[in-house]
Amino acid sequence: MKEKRLIFVTSPPACGKTKLSKKLATEIKHIVYLDKDTLIPLSKQVFKVAGEPYNRSSEFFEKEIRDYEYDVIMDLAFEAIKYEDIVMVNAPFTQEIRDDKYIAELREKLAGYGAKLSVIWIVTDPEVCHQRMIDRGSDRDTWKLEHWDEYLATVNFTIPENLYTPDDEYALLLYHNSTDEMAAEDFQKLLKVFEEE
Repeated sequence: MKEKRLIFVTSPPACGKTKLSKKLATEIKHIVYLDKDTLIPLSKQVFKVAGEPYNRSSEFFEKEIRDYEYDVIMDLAFEAIKYEDIVMVNAPFTQEIRDDKYIAELREKLAGYGAKLSVIWIVTDPEVCHQRMIDRGSDRDTWKLEHWDEYLATVNFTIPENLYTPDDEYALLLYHNSTDEMAAEDFQKLLKVFEEE
């Protein structure tokens, strides 16, 4: 692939974003890898200073932290795209990828950098995510696991087909990750896309 690309690796939590992102980042040449979770220590400090319990599913998080995390990671991504061919951002982008206005404005801004957007959507069965969340034992998942049905009702596992665009076959790429066999097959497909000459 000759053109510059901003790649979002996205899905609901515990679908396998980080594992896929890091694996791709080690195989693709000329890439900058950014993970929104790197900002979590700063966000934890905001909770602490505000005297709020650490809950990334809370109204406080949604109002006072969430969008700022995305603003910062995107500022870093645009800084990086000036200097490298591919920038990969690992983050859920839960609201953003289904917001046509956000995507249109992002594509327009990227065009000014001579770049395009590719979204890798990880297709994973919710129960597989549930088990992975249990297995990873992260404090960011405490509320979700304790209120699984309530949490699940707020999560959209459907493929964001609004991202398809007729003039770019790489605008939306799918990575099936409910089994190791599916993941291995789709990883090779993705690798071929981003290694194209």
